[in-house]
Amino acid sequence: MPQLDLDTRDALAGAEAEFAPDHTRPRADVVPLYSPPEFVWRNDTERCRRCKRCVMQCGWRALSWQDRVGADHNKCVGCHRCEAMCPEKCIVVAPNPQHYKPHALWSVTHRKNVWKQGDTGGVLLTGMGNDAPYQVIFDHLVLDACQVTNPSIDPLREPMELRTFLGRKPERVELDAGPGSALALKTRLDPNLEIATPIVFAPMSYGSISLPAQKAIAMAAAECGILWNTGEGGLHEDLRPYAHCAVVQCASGRFGVHAGYFNAGAAVEIKIGQGAKPGIGGHLPGEKVSLEVSQTRMIPVGSDALSPAPQHDIYSIEDLRQLIYAIKEATDYAKPVCVKIAAVHNVAAIASGIVRAGADIIYLDGFRGGTGAAPTVIRDHLGIPVEIAVAVVDERLRQEGIRNQASLIAAGGIRSSADMAKAIALGADAVAIGTAALLALGCTLCQKCYTGRCSWGICTQDPELTRRIDPLVGARRIANLVRAWSAELEEILGALGLNAVESLRGSKERLRGLDVDPSTLDVLGVKPAGVGA
Repeated sequence: MPQLDLDTRDALAGAEAEFAPDHTRPRADVVPLYSPPEFVWRNDTERCRRCKRCVMQCGWRALSWQDRVGADHNKCVGCHRCEAMCPEKCIVVAPNPQHYKPHALWSVTHRKNVWKQGDTGGVLLTGMGNDAPYQVIFDHLVLDACQVTNPSIDPLREPMELRTFLGRKPERVELDAGPGSALALKTRLDPNLEIATPIVFAPMSYGSISLPAQKAIAMAAAECGILWNTGEGGLHEDLRPYAHCAVVQCASGRFGVHAGYFNAGAAVEIKIGQGAKPGIGGHLPGEKVSLEVSQTRMIPVGSDALSPAPQHDIYSIEDLRQLIYAIKEATDYAKPVCVKIAAVHNVAAIASGIVRAGADIIYLDGFRGGTGAAPTVIRDHLGIPVEIAVAVVDERLRQEGIRNQASLIAAGGIRSSADMAKAIALGADAVAIGTAALLALGCTLCQKCYTGRCSWGICTQDPELTRRIDPLVGARRIANLVRAWSAELEEILGALGLNAVESLRGSKERLRGLDVDPSTLDVLGVKPAGVGA
């Protein structure tokens, strides 16, 4: 297995390895079983100019130079950095064609995992989101379109409104008669966040991703008029100029948290759970806590940064309410407070309690959500899809008459503007994207973020690798993605005959299910395709 072949220093220098790196290495008294490489590396030697660029670009040390380029296939993770950087395009990285005898119960993945755990006796780690073959509900929902009696709108000729306001809304608005015929607003409004399009960036901490990657995301957020999120890693000094559009996170480790941190951001987020690993905490190895990381997280250099599974001062809704209002007091009630939870079975009841505890925004993270590191068994088997979570939470809050008291952000598997539109129709006010932003930066989803050897310079703290990201170029690519999705959302709204994204929110009547079982459609509140209004 590629990660088993990394030496100790590399493993410890690895990512936000939320679990003991020892678990990923073979025990000294066990001889690892043979396991074929996942990928094979080929080079057209006739075209190769022997520039050694591929050797220099490989962060996994899979390539070496001995009169010609040689490959250790076991170290190749399929990130395709060498392919992309080769000036002659003479390199091909392909899945290993070696096959095992098929078995209906024991897949190749199950077999490899057993062999690996026989070698190490430890928890298997992985990165990014759940890639298990569960049904992707977004792919089985289709949107309505106007025909004949309900005219569509041309977004190229008509104004379209994508602005979204996140936060608590009043139940009613009262006006006072002002001088002359003018009216003055009498109702006191709670603080809201205005974003130019219903997209925010998902929490990704300094530590789980590199500083240039986080800076690129922050710059893109500022350029697009949306929000980025610090994650649990604190706010680096270099990112202070982008604090006005940052959501600063307060998680169980409380790293980098102080009153100035809360007041620097546009909003504060309390992280209770994460979709990729609901119910568990994290561990940043001391080897990764450099001077810069220690200053940002406010912990000693070289010390392990442990994030407990629960917030140790929150064991009830009443405890959560105390923290929410402590933060509101610390920020003079000028900033919305968001609570992030993983989508789990009783998410609707939990969300109801969170709203009643005083949260202004709820961040729902589905089980397809990404991560820098998580146990494979947790990532692949805990939680529920965000499509279901958004639908049931929206419905529960409407039934209780408190939907206006909190905005909903849907996260965990948003791959396109179509997913965004469907999530909003299911009840979300906005969506959060993390993996999509990293893909725009160059990520190829090799899922080895936890090793810290990312050749693209995204999920690593190695200075030789992080300098491969130019924040200016990265911000431009991410901003282009946001603009493209926004333009596509306008096209979708026009086809639906709507000129404001707010009109789509919670409009499940504009969705139909295709090849979805009736019970799931019932939970979603969506009719099957072919059934009219």
